[in-house]
Amino acid sequence: MTASGAQAPSPFRPGLEGVPATQSSICDIDGQRGVLTYRGFRVDELAAQSTFLETAYLLIWGELPTAEELREFEQEVQMHRRVSFRIRDMMKCFPSGGHPMDALQSSAASLGLFYSRRALDNPEYIVSAVVRLIAKIPTMVAAFQLIRKGQDPIQPRDDLAYASNFLYMLTEREPDPLAARIFDACLILHAEHSLNASTFSARVTASTLTDPYAVVASAVGTLAGPLHGGANEDVLEMLESIGSEDQVEPWLDRAIAEKRKIMGFGHREYKVKDPRAVILQKLAEQLFDAFGHDPMYDLARKLEAVAAERLGPKGIYPNVDFYSGLVYRKLGIPEDLFTPIFAIARTAGWLAHWKEQLGANRIYRPSQIYTGPAGRDWQPIGAR
Repeated sequence: MTASGAQAPSPFRPGLEGVPATQSSICDIDGQRGVLTYRGFRVDELAAQSTFLETAYLLIWGELPTAEELREFEQEVQMHRRVSFRIRDMMKCFPSGGHPMDALQSSAASLGLFYSRRALDNPEYIVSAVVRLIAKIPTMVAAFQLIRKGQDPIQPRDDLAYASNFLYMLTEREPDPLAARIFDACLILHAEHSLNASTFSARVTASTLTDPYAVVASAVGTLAGPLHGGANEDVLEMLESIGSEDQVEPWLDRAIAEKRKIMGFGHREYKVKDPRAVILQKLAEQLFDAFGHDPMYDLARKLEAVAAERLGPKGIYPNVDFYSGLVYRKLGIPEDLFTPIFAIARTAGWLAHWKEQLGANRIYRPSQIYTGPAGRDWQPIGAR
């Protein structure tokens, strides 16, 4: 309290670091121990035992589905994979040199035109919106990839599971079962991560009671920034710029001296190695054992080892982006699709937060600390 009895203003924290903005039962992060849980389930257990659609169901509805509930959810998603020819025609008008994240944001927003009925208090509407977004986002990502190459999009195959079907639509061939399983695990790892920037954007948008397609489109736009979703592209570029293992130490020493950001290292939540990075590293090794080694992986391991000596005492370790790019590249995925794939996975988390926000909604309206001038007098234009 101030001397006058008024409430003292809260201290300003750039980026709202450490400031609780909501209560949530969706995800929990223990950054000291490196433990990530979805609805109380450890993410490493889900990645090993679950599927992406089962995990999405868990995130959105709060419990693991029964066999019948999962079967119905999978069938609903399968039935809604296709997108309107009008959306495909719209995407054909996008510039071929445009970034896939921009294409995805526009395409996701356009779904609101086709499913414009807004009934946020209707459980059936909630279910249909969840199904459409989870089903159609991968189709739109794969469609733009082929369209920008001058090809017609490939229609989804009803006999393929979620991850397999996306890789099929993207590469025009049915994927190896191991590759599909590893990709599905990657989607689980990226499905949710508490109140990160894109999820916060989703909740702020949701709090206005707009439609869920606008919610996801706003989150996609936020994810597109290099400080959030684009870092795994930058990791590969960084590794290529280092060139060889014998250059790791001098490169890292120069980067530290120049106070440059080491891509794929450090996370606001974790003071140890990101648990998702631990799992992704194992997935990368499985891929390399099955389909051939990537020499860039050896360079990445050397960089991690040297960085542990230089940066570990500061709590800076590999995050989720450090190994994910190597996994995606081995799966034959173009680098500028890494972040759209992040969006495919995170759509489950965004929708979980959308649904939770609706349950006890209050529009976000934070305060600010004004730092501008005061008491200024108007001057006619001729006197300025």
